[in-house]
Amino acid sequence: MTMVPGEYPLKREERVLFALRALYQRHGYAPYKMGKFEEYDLYARNKDFLVSDGIITFTDTDGRLMALKPDVTLSIIRNTKDVEDCVQRVCYSENVYRISGSTHQFKELMQMGLECIGDVGLFDLREVIALAAESLDLIDPDNVLELSHMGVVSALVNGLDLDSDEREAVLTCIGEKNADGIRKLCPGKDIAGVTKLITAHGAPEDVIAALRPYCATGLARAALEELQTVTRLLDRKNVRVDFSIVNDMNYYNGIVFQGYIHGIPTGVLSGGQYDKLMQRMGRESRAVGFAIYMDLLERLDREARPYDVDTLLIYDRDADVAALSEAVDAIARSGLSVAAQRAVPEKLKYRRLCRFEGGKVVEQHD
Repeated sequence: MTMVPGEYPLKREERVLFALRALYQRHGYAPYKMGKFEEYDLYARNKDFLVSDGIITFTDTDGRLMALKPDVTLSIIRNTKDVEDCVQRVCYSENVYRISGSTHQFKELMQMGLECIGDVGLFDLREVIALAAESLDLIDPDNVLELSHMGVVSALVNGLDLDSDEREAVLTCIGEKNADGIRKLCPGKDIAGVTKLITAHGAPEDVIAALRPYCATGLARAALEELQTVTRLLDRKNVRVDFSIVNDMNYYNGIVFQGYIHGIPTGVLSGGQYDKLMQRMGRESRAVGFAIYMDLLERLDREARPYDVDTLLIYDRDADVAALSEAVDAIARSGLSVAAQRAVPEKLKYRRLCRFEGGKVVEQHD
């Protein structure tokens, strides 16, 4: 990146944020803004949906238990209405407050994303997933978008006739790609279709062809056909199918997806269809959306400025303030950034070092 003296280039996550916002608004997604606080009850009823179940709470002046927002999607659902034959498209960039997986302490995280809520059809589903793919392109061209379908997973797992605990254990094994674990949990059962979920991953057509014999009827077939239709409509080389993406079936019911970029080991984007969450919140509409974890992009900011300021101007305590101010203003008008200090600050990186002496700026040489 070419740097101009005096220029303060935006960090990668800042540039990406502006580009994503423009992308979403071009497709009719209106900005959504929420307050920092929501009633705790909203999150307490849907803790399983949250990435982290740690919530910062406090009692408001009117006695209500409030929460510092750990999620945006729940707030959007609560503040939209069902409209027949219509969808509501909203996008957001919000700070959320969650327990960090690395430090296990509460952390403020920047999250950006969009939600499409209402009479969601194939067009809307394809559009949201396509926007997820375009979002990854804006972040880094070296990316992969992985898709799964909870309908396929649910149909094959339900066919094993398991109790709720066994079912959850099998779903965990699928997420971990642990075929041996499934064999131990299901002795004597026909697990060929479920284990195929683990071994078949890669190009959509290849994976769908491998699973078709196990999804020949009913809900499994319909879900697999929907996945095939969407991947064909996307027609992108960086799209893969991986059924180890297993989201909570109490909330998600259709296509789910995660996005990865080079240099970050975890997904930077996560989304899917969550019609069941809508139903749990008393809504009749369908919904699909995704979120991007902008804080992860800090790791990729390889284009750090080589210095903090163009000119560091050192002046004495008894310097003439009017003359010093005029000198600083003149440097700034020339297009250079300038910081006036009485001593060199520790760790400050500067392009040139000057001293204000006798009413003049004198450049110092190392």
